[in-house]
Amino acid sequence: MSAVRAATFEHSVASLELDPIQSPAVLDEESRTWLRDLRAVGPVRDAAVARLHALLIRAARFEAARRRGSMPFVREEELSEIALEAADDALVSILRKLDDFRGASRFTTWAYKFALLEAAVKLRKRAWQGREIPLEDDGWRALRDRAAATPAEQAQTSELLRAIGQAIEQDLTSHQRRVLVAVTLDGVPIDVLAERLGTTRGALYKTLHDARRRLRERLAARGFDIAGEESHP
Repeated sequence: MSAVRAATFEHSVASLELDPIQSPAVLDEESRTWLRDLRAVGPVRDAAVARLHALLIRAARFEAARRRGSMPFVREEELSEIALEAADDALVSILRKLDDFRGASRFTTWAYKFALLEAAVKLRKRAWQGREIPLEDDGWRALRDRAAATPAEQAQTSELLRAIGQAIEQDLTSHQRRVLVAVTLDGVPIDVLAERLGTTRGALYKTLHDARRRLRERLAARGFDIAGEESHP
């Protein structure tokens, strides 16, 4: 970690002072100890933060190792740095959200997930770094081409795909088409697309929701029964 990043990280952790709050009685002893020590002051809190950071580093490195096979172009040193940054960011998030912990799982399990998520997001961004993201309005034509290549015995599926392609072309805005095609056809991660377009995950999820709702409405009007709502984290 660079000296500048280390200083910034230490300042972020030190600034997250928390008022002592009584842990719910339903929490297991280990979780109560974690919360008590992280809400303490002085050496007790410093030691707890160091233990938590070590746990988060292990979690982030686990996620990096799990994805190593799909990222052969990334050096081990860079993966290690990504894991460390993910652990740093996860630690800051956890210290800000201690009051959100309700004991549905052990504290360490709850904290572990922060590191896994941070590492996954950073690794996805790294995987797409330097790669061109296709954002052409006519990307929907992949659906039409796919439908044309469908065997005759799958005529019903072919008809549905053609209807979807027509609805994308005729009933969605240009922005809706770009986002829908990038995420659902080209497999661009939502956080990567948000960064490239200078927007937020929430805004893109709203665009996807509106686009899919519009498609369901148009397909229903054409006699296709398309039900279900999409979900996202």
